[in-house]
Amino acid sequence: MAEYSALSIVKNALTGNRDWKPAWRKPEPKPAYDVIIIGGGGHGLSTAFYLASEFGIRNVAVLEKGWVGSGNIGRNTTIVRSNYLLPGNTPFYEHSMKLWENLSHELNYNVMFSQRGIINLFHTPAQEDDHARRGNAMILQGVDARFVRPPELKRRVPALNLSGSSRFPVLGGLEQPRAGTARHDAVAWGYARGADRRGVDIIENCEVTGFVREGDQVTGVETSRGRIHARKVAAAVAGSTSRVMALAGIDRLPIESHVLQAFVTESVKPCLDTVVTYGGGHLYISQSDKGSLVFGGDIDGYNSYAQRGNLPIVEDVMSEVLELFPAFAKLRLLRSWGGIMDMSMDGSPIIAKGPLPGLYLNAGWCYGGFKATPASGWCFAHTIARDEPHEFNAPFTLDRFHRGYVIDEKGQGATPWKH
Repeated sequence: MAEYSALSIVKNALTGNRDWKPAWRKPEPKPAYDVIIIGGGGHGLSTAFYLASEFGIRNVAVLEKGWVGSGNIGRNTTIVRSNYLLPGNTPFYEHSMKLWENLSHELNYNVMFSQRGIINLFHTPAQEDDHARRGNAMILQGVDARFVRPPELKRRVPALNLSGSSRFPVLGGLEQPRAGTARHDAVAWGYARGADRRGVDIIENCEVTGFVREGDQVTGVETSRGRIHARKVAAAVAGSTSRVMALAGIDRLPIESHVLQAFVTESVKPCLDTVVTYGGGHLYISQSDKGSLVFGGDIDGYNSYAQRGNLPIVEDVMSEVLELFPAFAKLRLLRSWGGIMDMSMDGSPIIAKGPLPGLYLNAGWCYGGFKATPASGWCFAHTIARDEPHEFNAPFTLDRFHRGYVIDEKGQGATPWKH
């Protein structure tokens, strides 16, 4: 397992790098598996990894319609945090944070996790009170949090415009020092390699086109590479959840799909060594290890399955960047991209059995999918292996919307377009 080490790098460098093994195999699908996971993104791959490593279930196939990392795992702003308010969310995301802190060692793969902190700015006394409430709730639940005042902000983030407009001066921020960023591609590759080394088949270019059923029981899937049977079938396909579930006859779910755009600039010298979010709008920005500024904002306000967005959001996000950081005005934008967000009715995820026997669902991640990758896979693997949720994902049921037990983190009601 310890292929990636200083000694192996030196050895392979001296031998022309001819002896590196592929990070994962390219197997043909077998006729049947114990578990099939639909979706070769971060959540699907992490689920497969933890099924094999934590629960000893190795006869597993991950089916990906494209290539590993082609979905949202490679289309995000790489932020990792656990600064949540509500009891249902905070323990889950803090568990994820603890998994992140040891992930490179566990996978023997550098996911470039950088705990540079995140600062959520506030601009009014009411926002300050709200941030104080959140920070106190975090501390009571064992999560790190502290207030940052303008003098410290000026010292730590020199480019930040503290005066702002007359409406949005920066009064301070709530910081989670253990938060940060990770390299999204490396996370996908690390989980894929780790799952493969434990016997999991990762089958790329294998699109699910239907489900095999015996009565109500799901017993397998139809794919572009033939029929594959399984005792259990799990879906972790993010923004494509509604389309995939429709193939099983499930045509109504409490989620909507929207595009979320992200942007990256040309590389510049280090100027932002933490993650900053804007309380006067919806903006989150950080600087990558290569020097590019990476940022994003709101979802596009219409339903879509396209991995691209529209110009009004581009204009909105750029205006917020310049409101906070006027010095960035002359930077050139290199590229933008879109990920398909499955927006749940309360802004919190679904990790649960159902809605049919033999079928398991991982969906509704809204803006929180990347940072949840380790805990999502860990809890989903537990749910699949034990046929019951772990305490960390017990609140994330599919029927909570019917029962009225929503986990409304943002406090805006059960309306997905507001999350």
